[in-house]
Order: sequence, then C-alpha cells, then structure tokens
Amino acid sequence: MKNDRDVPFSYHVKVGHISANPVEVHIEADASELKALAEAWSVVSVDDLSADLQIARWKRDGVRVKGRVQAKIVQYCVVTLEPVEAVIDESFEQIFVPEGSKLARQPGNDAGEMLLDPDGPDLPETFVGDTIDAGEVVAEFAALAIDPYPRKEGVEFKGHIEDSGENDKKPSAFAVLKDWKKD
Repeated sequence: MKNDRDVPFSYHVKVGHISANPVEVHIEADASELKALAEAWSVVSVDDLSADLQIARWKRDGVRVKGRVQAKIVQYCVVTLEPVEAVIDESFEQIFVPEGSKLARQPGNDAGEMLLDPDGPDLPETFVGDTIDAGEVVAEFAALAIDPYPRKEGVEFKGHIEDSGENDKKPSAFAVLKDWKKD
C-alpha cells in the first residue's frame, strides 16, 4: 500500500483500529522495495530489511510504534572502494499524535525559548488523517544506523599526512600593507 509521496518502504496502519493492547506486527521489504531503499540510501544494495513492531494506543489520541529493525546492506569501502557488508540491528520507539494536538507542541519558557533535553525522549511526530506509515519509520531508523564511512576490516588510510598545526602562524594584520607602497 503506497501513499502519494515517493516512499520506498511503506506499511500503513489505521489509527482507528489500534487499541491500548499492543499488536505485534512483522514486516519485510520485498525485492522492489529493497532496490528502492538502496537507491534512496545511496548504497550498493540492501539485501534484507525486516522489523518486528509493537503498535499500541498512546494517551488518548496518539499511537506508539516500538520495535526492532534489522537489515543487511552492502556499501563501498571509503579506502579501497570494495564492497563491504554491514548489518543493522536497531531498537526504536516513535510516538505519533494528530496534527494540532497539544502533545505535539514544543515545551517553552516565558521568553519563548524552546526547552530541549538532548537525552530526553523525542517529541511526538504528527500525522494527518487516519493512517500512519510504520514502514517509513522503520526505513528512517535503519537509514540513521548506516555507517557513513564504511571500511573493510583491517584496512587503514596510508600515505597521508595529518597536519599537527605546529607550523601555523597567525597572520599579521599589517602583513598585507608591507608591500603596498613599493615603487
């Protein structure tokens, strides 16, 4: 079931059908979705993507999607450009609330500043209508777990020189003026 946007992996959940008791769901990407994910993530290939989810009602109008995503991907090594296999195994939790819900507002103080706790829970995502896309959430968390600089095991950068900064001099503000009035 695809929506209007171009989402490579999709699994729609009707919010009205969700109860307070968690529903266990297992989803897997098919061959065309794996190919689309590889293109979206700019990797050589995505060989497998699956997730085990628990979907339940959160507070009155919200939905909690909690689960574990597992994937096998192939990327190019940043040193040798040879294919490198990687395994993704991430747990995640995402809360959704209807658009306009008070629960989706950012906490603030009297000065209008947002108060964010970097170690605290994420703010709920909003949804419009009566469905949320759990597949898109799974794909997002898998994409966040991809190593941006994959290296083949045992391979190191060689033949490069790290600049220690010892020879750096702060340029003088008058250095450009010394040659200014030469005849």
